[in-house]
Amino acid sequence: MPYTRMSLPELMERFNREDKCRAYLEELRWPDGPVCPKCDGTEIARVGGRTEVLRCKSCEHQFTVTVGTIFHDSHLPFTKWFLATYLICASKKGISALQIKGMLRIGGYKTAWYLCHRIRQAMTRANGNEAKLSGTIEIEDTWIGGRQEGVGSGSRENKTVVVGITERGGRLRMVVVPDLSSASIGRAVRRYVSKDVEMIVSDEFAAYVPAIGPTYKPKYRRIKHAETYVMGDIHTNSVENRFSLLKQGIIGSWHKVSVKHLQRYLEEVSFRFSQRKNPALFSLTLLNLLNTSPLTFNRLTQKKAA
Repeated sequence: MPYTRMSLPELMERFNREDKCRAYLEELRWPDGPVCPKCDGTEIARVGGRTEVLRCKSCEHQFTVTVGTIFHDSHLPFTKWFLATYLICASKKGISALQIKGMLRIGGYKTAWYLCHRIRQAMTRANGNEAKLSGTIEIEDTWIGGRQEGVGSGSRENKTVVVGITERGGRLRMVVVPDLSSASIGRAVRRYVSKDVEMIVSDEFAAYVPAIGPTYKPKYRRIKHAETYVMGDIHTNSVENRFSLLKQGIIGSWHKVSVKHLQRYLEEVSFRFSQRKNPALFSLTLLNLLNTSPLTFNRLTQKKAA
C-alpha cells in the first residue's frame, strides 16, 4: 500500500522499528506474497528464529527482501534509509550528504555520501522507465562549473554542458552532453522526446536547427532572445526555471558536484520535479530502490564514471 502525503512525524511513527520497515519493503516488492529470486517459487516460509530470512520450499534457497537490490549488503538500519529517502524526496533544492549525516547521526561522511548516491541511482532507474516527453516541449542548455581564479565569469573552461528538456507543465529531463554540437543535442532530443509532440521550442542557437528540425520541422519553433523572450506561447521560460532549481541545489545544498557524478544529481532533480504532484512519491522511490541492482562503493568511486 503506498503511503501518501506523509509528514516527517508520521513517517517516524509508522516506521520507527526495523521490522515495520522490512514488512513494508516486502509488501512493496511482493504485493501478492514473497517470490523466490532463484526459481520464482511462491511457497515460502520464514526461517525459525530469523524472521527476516525467507526459505523457498521448492528449491530450499534462503533469501531476504533486500537480495539483488540497492539495499544489498548495507549495514545501515532501514529506519535511516527511510528517513534519508524521505528527506531527499521532500527537499525541493536537494539536501547534502553532510546534512544527512548530521540529521540521521550517521557515523561518517562517506557512508552518508554513499547512501545518497544509491538513492539517486534508484531515481535514475525510475527516470529511465518513463515514457518519452510529449506535449509542448522546451529545450535549453547551460554550463555547470565553478569559478576559477584569474578567469572571467563568462569563461567556459573547466565547465560541463547540460541540456535540459521539459514538458510545459509536466516532466523534466536533464543530461550531460560532451559539447553543444548538433549531433550531441540531437542524440539527447531523440533519447528523451517523443516524435508525437504538439510543439518543440528552443532559442536561436544555430546547432538546434539541424538537431531538432529534421525530425520535428512542422512543429519546431525558435524564440530569438536578442529580440524578445516571449512571443505568445513560444518561449523557453519553463526550462530556464528548471535550471534555476538545479543551480540553487548546487550552490545552496551540495556546494561541490564532480563532473563524474553530475548526471546522478541531474537525475535526482529531474525525478523529484517530474513526480512533484505524485502523492505517493516516497513509496515510489522505495519501490525503485527495491528494483535497482546493487551499486558497490568500489564501482561508485572507480576512476571511470559508474
